[in-house]
Amino acid sequence: MPQPSQLNVAVIGLGSMGYGMATSLKRAGFAVTGCDVSADAVARFVADGGKGANSPAEAAAGADIVVSVVVNAAQTEAILFGPGGAAETMPKDAVFVSSATMDPDVARRLAKQLEATGRHYLDAPISGGAQRAAQGELTILASGSPAAFARARPALDAMAAKLYELGDAAGQGAAFKMINQLLAGVHIAAASEAIAFAAKQGLDIRKVYEVITASAGNSWMFENRMPHVLDGDYTPRSAVEIFVKDLGIIQDMARNHRFPVPVSAAALQMFLMTSAAGMGRDDDASVARMYAQVTGTKLPGQSN
Repeated sequence: MPQPSQLNVAVIGLGSMGYGMATSLKRAGFAVTGCDVSADAVARFVADGGKGANSPAEAAAGADIVVSVVVNAAQTEAILFGPGGAAETMPKDAVFVSSATMDPDVARRLAKQLEATGRHYLDAPISGGAQRAAQGELTILASGSPAAFARARPALDAMAAKLYELGDAAGQGAAFKMINQLLAGVHIAAASEAIAFAAKQGLDIRKVYEVITASAGNSWMFENRMPHVLDGDYTPRSAVEIFVKDLGIIQDMARNHRFPVPVSAAALQMFLMTSAAGMGRDDDASVARMYAQVTGTKLPGQSN
């Protein structure tokens, strides 16, 4: 296996996750070129010792591994096959590592299209948040050909604490991620409903948090997200719109399979209501604020 110092990696998308992943790769010894629609993000990465590029095509030129850390399938397709896309310049036999959460059918289509050009595609959604991305401790849910895994493995090892190899074709990783997102969205909506309901009853919600996190009703999302409500801090770690997108994908997948998903459908409506109330770009714990607004309940940091 080639050593990191022998490999060139392009990271396309230098948001909170992508920047951390690029930093982890650089720390591991790879030559990393970053690309983002935000010139400020690229300039920051260059100031931190990386290289910068003005387009996906420029970033991918000469790259052994191209890591895409954009929001959705449409952005993935654009940075891969759109004007100035990475597919224009990726060397033959290079691998494209797609980290966006998307419909598995779309992942399969993009993989087929890229593999027809002699490059490899690894379907590799991520989980873990910005802090774990910066520490190189993500969970990666990957599927793809043995050749795609072999090409991407040095970078995967640098970015992930847990790498799940879930199949030999694109789409499996995406499907696993959608199951995770179904549960995550439902848990955030339920946690938000519970904390707001507790506040409506006049309970000390910090004590509620203490009790629930030591009880059977706890969830990872309750424990992780509800401190944002307690502090009245809705700075986006993960935005409401992410779950509008992901729970929407779940509904599309379920309809295509004629499979009922009423609980996640209800959760989607709560995220939609929160977005419609002007909080789409705020932290996803803002679902609790939406409950508070419609019920006249006071939460920390709110005047109502």
